[in-house]
Amino acid sequence: MRNILSRTGAAIALVLAASFPATADDDLVARGAYLVDTVMACGNCHTPMGPNGPDLGRHLSGGLHFDTPYFTVTASNLTSHETGLGTWSDDEIKRAIATGHRPDGSALAPIMPTSFYHVLTPRDLDAVVAYLRTVPPVDNAVPVPRYEGPPPPAFPGAESPILEDEQDADPLRKGFYLVTIAHCMECHTKINEGGGRGTMGAGGMELPGPWGVAVSANITSHPEAGIGEWSDEEIIRAITTGVSRDERPLSPPMGYRYYAGIAPDDLAAMVAYLRTVPAADAP
Repeated sequence: MRNILSRTGAAIALVLAASFPATADDDLVARGAYLVDTVMACGNCHTPMGPNGPDLGRHLSGGLHFDTPYFTVTASNLTSHETGLGTWSDDEIKRAIATGHRPDGSALAPIMPTSFYHVLTPRDLDAVVAYLRTVPPVDNAVPVPRYEGPPPPAFPGAESPILEDEQDADPLRKGFYLVTIAHCMECHTKINEGGGRGTMGAGGMELPGPWGVAVSANITSHPEAGIGEWSDEEIIRAITTGVSRDERPLSPPMGYRYYAGIAPDDLAAMVAYLRTVPAADAP
């Protein structure tokens, strides 16, 4: 009887699937959810942080507060509430992500990794917006930011979109694309006095927050200082579980809770690209 019921249930599911086929919009929202909630780890900043991690009941409703000599800002509410993105047009959201400008023309604070998002394909930008439109509204008006000045320039190599056919033709281009929109180098490249970047991927950046002060690791191909001697499996474990090669737990803001959902093929491409980052033993 149990087998009969199982087969009947499966048959009903097939009929329902045939009656309500997936649409292109569904595919776009699914792609957007994958990008926002895994690779780009938007909730790592934009979701309130509780004592046990992100408060997923208030997903993307505004989160971490950053108070630096250069800016004071609280991560924005990205839900569809009017205190979030509810009054923004699709084009205004895409402009903020890809150029760092609000609808009124003012610049987002540089903690927003816009300089990495120039590389986003038009389809992926559409997907991110399509997904954000589905996030349940949460009433949360974050404080007005304090910041003056233009958004930072594009990250080297990320000045323009890397389209899907380029990524299909060259796995390293796909890896660079994914590592870039995951903005790994935002934390793993030290910002020197005066705002200039240090050695790409060499770490050494101090990252204060509710977790205390973390110092970013070296993720270049250097055999001792970096991850040059790590196996692919060890790199993937660090990315997706927050456990280092020496079994040491990695500190926030490493977004492994989000990266745990990255597809295996995408992780493989990211590791392949990281293998090409020039070795450096100091920030």
